[in-house]
Amino acid sequence: MPSDIQAQIIVDGLVKRFGTFVALDGVSFSVARGEIMGFIGPNGAGKSTLIRILCGLLRPTAGRALVAGIDVAINPEAVRRRIGYMSQKFSLYSDMSVAENLRFFGGVYGVSRAEIGERLRFAIDMAGLTGREDALVATLAGGWKQRLALGAAILHRPAILFLDEPTSGVDPSSRRRFWDLIHALSEDGVSVLVSTHYMDEAEYCHRIALINRGRLIALGTPHELKQSSLGGELLAIEGDHIGDAVSQLLAAPGVQDVAIFGSALHALVDHAAVRTPELLACLAGMGFTGVQVHRIEPSLEDSFVHLVGASSAQAEAV
Repeated sequence: MPSDIQAQIIVDGLVKRFGTFVALDGVSFSVARGEIMGFIGPNGAGKSTLIRILCGLLRPTAGRALVAGIDVAINPEAVRRRIGYMSQKFSLYSDMSVAENLRFFGGVYGVSRAEIGERLRFAIDMAGLTGREDALVATLAGGWKQRLALGAAILHRPAILFLDEPTSGVDPSSRRRFWDLIHALSEDGVSVLVSTHYMDEAEYCHRIALINRGRLIALGTPHELKQSSLGGELLAIEGDHIGDAVSQLLAAPGVQDVAIFGSALHALVDHAAVRTPELLACLAGMGFTGVQVHRIEPSLEDSFVHLVGASSAQAEAV
């Protein structure tokens, strides 16, 4: 974790309640200058609530959050002047042109008259819309809209950028180009906190925070989460109608968890070399033929499924 001197974002024991519902429960982390921090978690886990608090749009119930050294509960307006924010819902005006939208947001962010021309050219070039400055935003494809919205969010050169599921509903090639822009901003020293549902996007982040039911349940690099979170070895089990064997495999010795991945199963076991022949024999005894079982390296999705499942089971047991 970055030191307080390095950190652009510091979150310490953050709590947010809505009546009796606890949306965030003691969340703590920090984000360094130039770091891309990804937040992943199920729907309703608390990702959007966290980002809105850090943007000064919601007041925390307890705990502390500093953004650019400013306490979000004490001076949210000062926080908002120093950040860029892009929501999961497209936020530009469809009945205005590309240039009109950028000029409007430049005014909202207080970009000076001396700078606005250069900042507009930068945003238009970044979005790949040179020559289409007068086009109505409603006529643009999803990937162009997305990059234009990012350009609008950074017109005022913020040091910190919050992205709340910014690529939802955008095709994979456009998402990849969007992330090229994010990494370019990171290299320029911009700190980025981004929530996403896409595991391939989470792989692009320097570190990942996994949140479930308002609690931070894992934090580390993509490699660290994949290698250390499972607490066992992973087997891929392939065969016809293999999904029908989940409940029986869960009861087999040494099997810690089983999840369906496409047409295969991923089984978490204590010792792959020992359990592979045992599981083959078990499946053969159940009437499954032509089954293949082999050890695989865990993916980020494997870690996500396991950690969320374990966290939810623990919460339900309390």
